[in-house]
Amino acid sequence: MDYAATTPVREEVRSAMDPYLGETFGNPSSIHRFGRQASAALEEARSQLAEALGARRREIYFVRGGTESDNLAILGRLEADRLAGRAPRVVTTAVEHRAVLDTAHAAEAAGASCTVLPVDAGGAVPLHAVEESLVHGASVLSVMWVNNEVGTVQPMDRIAELSATRGVPVHTDAVQAVGKIPVRVDEVPVALLSLTGHKLYGPKSAGALFVRQGVELEARLHGGSQEGGLRPGTQDVAGAVGLATAVHLAVTEQEAFARTRATLRTELEERLQAGIPELVVHGAAGVRAPHILSVGIPGLDPQLLQVSLDLEGLAVSGGSACSSGEASPSHVLEALRGPGDAAAVVRYSLGRATSRDEVLRAAEITLSVVERLRGTAQAPGGSS
Repeated sequence: MDYAATTPVREEVRSAMDPYLGETFGNPSSIHRFGRQASAALEEARSQLAEALGARRREIYFVRGGTESDNLAILGRLEADRLAGRAPRVVTTAVEHRAVLDTAHAAEAAGASCTVLPVDAGGAVPLHAVEESLVHGASVLSVMWVNNEVGTVQPMDRIAELSATRGVPVHTDAVQAVGKIPVRVDEVPVALLSLTGHKLYGPKSAGALFVRQGVELEARLHGGSQEGGLRPGTQDVAGAVGLATAVHLAVTEQEAFARTRATLRTELEERLQAGIPELVVHGAAGVRAPHILSVGIPGLDPQLLQVSLDLEGLAVSGGSACSSGEASPSHVLEALRGPGDAAAVVRYSLGRATSRDEVLRAAEITLSVVERLRGTAQAPGGSS
């Protein structure tokens, strides 16, 4: 129940990648036939990915995962403005992935201006706050389409329209959005979009950045002309093929995935609420993606709960897989509910193969573990 952390490579993706891990091994920059074969596969993957997103082929750049894609989008825009003699400024939200927030703060430490917008109780950034933050312009506005910890969905169509009126490019981390909700750049006018393969049954360390034609972006790595000079280095042909295949399949199956996962998530939520009346459902006041359920359970030690669930065979997380091992509280949950809330957090995230039996078992294990831990804590002479 932790598919938001990562997913296995599905068989169709593995099969598509296999030739480029063996006999078709050429460098796509080489001019001989081995290189041309690899280059043809790379460009076919670029076209397939572009079609799935509603983009042009030349607007797709292959990178090594979501974090690099986020970094390239934000730092590339800031550097483009700096070189053009404009003051670099990034605007983002308090609930972004660390790949965005840490990048924005690093840029601020290097001299850029940084504005972090709050969110409402439903996890959405208020549109008036977006509008006010862009009055004096910005190099880039970065807003996560679907939050990785609580599953809240931002109104990206409205945000992109507001930003366009101010001439500010919008970047969105769509890592948890693609394949889960409808995502098309020909319908929502974002300027930059980041995605990765391993969240949707593709390979790890394979990602992409969509850059709308006309958006100025400076490379952050140097050493070659690959990917139009924006991301130099020998391309991972197998990874690109696997990513494109995974995105194509996920987008094709998105509607059915969303419908069935939403039903299972609702049943899980209702069963947990029935057994734990004081349960807090994070982001319930807003729009949520169908595959993520984040809850708070008051009165329990978060780490003890995680370990206890794992020992019973239930794999969940305490928030983001990138930070759930840390002792510090989640910045996303602090933005939603404020500091000082000590409720233990559990994030359940459903995959394409998650069954109703698994959901029922997850609820059963959770309720049993919570009852046992509370009994231990309250027993005379017991230890919390």
